[in-house]
Amino acid sequence: MTGILQVTTAVESEEAASSLAEEAVRRRLAASALPKIGAPATRALNGAGYTSLRQLAGVPRAELALLHGMGPKALGIIEAALAEHRLRLG
Repeated sequence: MTGILQVTTAVESEEAASSLAEEAVRRRLAASALPKIGAPATRALNGAGYTSLRQLAGVPRAELALLHGMGPKALGIIEAALAEHRLRLG
């Protein structure tokens, strides 16, 4: 009976590790994509060279606010998305 318990525990540990790895991949992918914001704000970010959420970490909020098409709603969405990854604007 002990052998079966060890195999079961090993399988459960493997599944837990796999689940954690999948979560890490999901978080990295989420940080690599810009959040869903309006088209004008997305174009503004792309035009300024920002193509991923991670690139926005540390950028001053005032600097982004100056981009044509970037409004308070888009900035709020960006800040919330960064916060999910323990990042923030400068």
